[in-house]
Amino acid sequence: MGDVFFFSNLPFHLINYCCMPTNQSRRNALKNLVAGTAAIGATTVLGSFSNETSNSTTLKGNIQHSACRWCYGNIPLETLCAEGKKIGLIGIDLVGPSEWPTLKKYNLISTMCNGAEINLVDGWNDTNFHSKLIQNYLDMIPLVAKAGYKNLICFSGSRRGKDDETGWKNCSDGLKKIMSTAEQHGVTIVMELLNSKVDHKDYQCDKTAWGVELAKRIGSPNFKLLYDIYHMQIDEGDVIRTIRTYKDYIGHIHTGGVPGRREIDESQELYYPAIMKAILDLGYKGYVAQEFIPTSNDQAQQLAALQKAVQICDV
Repeated sequence: MGDVFFFSNLPFHLINYCCMPTNQSRRNALKNLVAGTAAIGATTVLGSFSNETSNSTTLKGNIQHSACRWCYGNIPLETLCAEGKKIGLIGIDLVGPSEWPTLKKYNLISTMCNGAEINLVDGWNDTNFHSKLIQNYLDMIPLVAKAGYKNLICFSGSRRGKDDETGWKNCSDGLKKIMSTAEQHGVTIVMELLNSKVDHKDYQCDKTAWGVELAKRIGSPNFKLLYDIYHMQIDEGDVIRTIRTYKDYIGHIHTGGVPGRREIDESQELYYPAIMKAILDLGYKGYVAQEFIPTSNDQAQQLAALQKAVQICDV
């Protein structure tokens, strides 16, 4: 994605989408977002979807629901916020500073902030990127805190031949240089677990245990893991037991249907109500962000699929 500069007045299309896979829609999300926003206004979708959301059932209030922005790249953010609010979302994941005012307009929050990372492959496990990453995060952390938000995403980067020990040491050495600032501002730095089998070949933080070992070495309560259920089902499976074992290290959760990162319904292999019940039983208080790629290209149907997913997870 190249270098990204981080100021609150940046246009949205320059904010780095931090969770884009290398092989399919996420890589194209930025292009599609710009094209979709230019092609259709918010009012059209609001009108077509209003009947869907106006009849939505009241949520139970046990899960703090969110949705990842990039999955709805052809829907204007104004529309996503307005309809997401009706669905029961607390906020939107993976939104950078230039779009935070739009979220605030709808009384939503950026449940996972982005914009300090370079990209997915050039991460904390490579000392060549430390200088830039450290400066980016030291600049971004105060912005996140000033906006009243709590979470800022980060990535290990690709292995490029590094063994586990080298990856742990490099990540730990670099991240420790920003953790005191994160702690002072009440911001949690969250490293995402991504699969290296299908979507992110060579990504180093591809197992929960790897991320947990890194968290132990960093030794800060303000460093957590983003447990992406889709990714970890692919690379390690055993989702509920893993969450139970490492609950203290998990600060955020993403969903997604396996296979294909599609809707989390009966068409895929995971049973999300059981997973959500398990995390509630463990006392999890963080956010659950829907991160599936809607099957339909129709915006109203995409929003309806989001509403259905939220209701599936609302245990």
